Amino acid sequence: MSVTPRYPIEIARRLRPPAPAKVAGRVVTTDAARVLLRDVTGELWVEVAAGATPPTPGVWLVAEGTFDGSALIDATCRFANVPRVPFPRPGGEWLWFQGGRLERLKKRATMVRALREHFDRCAFLEVETPAMVPSPGLDLHLDAFPIAGAEPARWLITSPEYQMKRILAGGAPRIYQICRAFRRGEVGERHEPEFTMLEWYRAFAGPDEVMRDTEHAAAHAAQAVLGGSTVIPARTAPVDLAPPWDRITVAEAFARYANIDVEALLASGPPEEAEETFFRVLALQVEPQLGRFRPVFVTDWPASMASLAQLDPRNPKVAQRFEAYVDGVELCNGFGELIDPVEQRTRLERDQAARAAKSLPVYPIDEGFLGALEEGLPPCAGNALGVDRLVMLTLGAASIEDVVAIPSRRL
Repeated sequence: MSVTPRYPIEIARRLRPPAPAKVAGRVVTTDAARVLLRDVTGELWVEVAAGATPPTPGVWLVAEGTFDGSALIDATCRFANVPRVPFPRPGGEWLWFQGGRLERLKKRATMVRALREHFDRCAFLEVETPAMVPSPGLDLHLDAFPIAGAEPARWLITSPEYQMKRILAGGAPRIYQICRAFRRGEVGERHEPEFTMLEWYRAFAGPDEVMRDTEHAAAHAAQAVLGGSTVIPARTAPVDLAPPWDRITVAEAFARYANIDVEALLASGPPEEAEETFFRVLALQVEPQLGRFRPVFVTDWPASMASLAQLDPRNPKVAQRFEAYVDGVELCNGFGELIDPVEQRTRLERDQAARAAKSLPVYPIDEGFLGALEEGLPPCAGNALGVDRLVMLTLGAASIEDVVAIPSRRL
C-alpha cells in the first residue's frame, strides 16, 4: 500500500525534484503517452508508465509517480470515474465552471473571508438567525417566499433584520451576519431571488459610524483579491473604494442629476403617485450617475421612505437612511435604527394597509421583534450590503449571475 501523500497539483509543483508525488484530478487533454491533469489549484502533465494506455479526456484520475520539476513521470494511474457521455458535455457542468467561473468563485471566497476578518477585527460578534420566520417584513416593494405546509405560517427571510435586532436587545453591542436572503420576483443583471447579504448593527452608534464600516469593509475585501489595490474595474469605468467615500443628500442628487426639487415632487399629487414618480426618476436619471469613479453615500431620504429608520431629529422631513452607490449600482441600504416600539407598530400597520390596497400578500407583524423594542433596544445603526453585487463590481463582472456558483436560471 502506497504511503505517498496525495497533493493538490499546486502543492505538488512546489516539491523539490525528484520527489515522489501523488495527485488527482480530471484529464483535460492527451498528448501521446502524456495526459494533462487538472484540479481546482492548477494543471500538471502526467507521463503514463510504459506499456499503460493513456486515459481519455474526462476521466477522473489518481496518478502516482515522480515529480521531475515539470511533470509527473513514470506514473501509475487509477481511474476514479469515467464519464458516461461524450466529454465535455455541451451545457454540462465542466464547461460551465471551467469557463472562468471557478476562478471567480475562489476570489469570491477570498472576499467573504476578508469581510469576516474586518468585522472580527472590529470586535463584532458573528451571529446566525433563522431563515424561516413568522414575518419576512412588510416593505411594499419586497415579496417573500412562503414555506408550504409550515405550522404556524412561516416565510423565508427577505432580510435577517428583525431577529438581529432581538440579539441587540439581548445585550450584544456589535453583531454581523453573512447569510442567504430570499425575494420573490427579483431576477436580472443585479438581482437573484436567492442572494447573499452581509448585515451588521452597532449599538450606541449612528449612520456615520456604519458608513465608515462600509467604506473600510468594502475596501478591505477588494484589496484581498486585487493585490492590495482599492481600484476596482466596476461596470463602466474603474472606481476607487478607498475611504472616505463621497456623500450627497437625496435632495442634492435629484437637483444635480434630474433638475428636480424632491420636496415639490412629493407634494405634487397623491402620495402613492408621487412616490412612483420619485422612484422612476431615481432609477432612470439619478442612479446611473451615482458613484462614478468614487463611491457615494446618498443620505437624508424623505421621511415617507424611512422604513425602519428613525427620523432626523434636526430635520424630521428626512430619515436617517443612507444607500451607497458604486458605478450606478446600489450596494447597500442602512439606517439609524428606529427604536420606538409605538412608532414602529404604527409604521408596520400602515405598511400592511398599503400592501392590502395594492392586492399584495399581507404578512403578519412580527410580535417578537416588537417585543424586543418594547423591552428596550439600545440606540443603534445598521446596514445591509449585497455581497454578490460587491463581488460583481470588484471583479468587473457583467452581472450577479457571473459571480455565483449556480444562478436560479440554471437550476
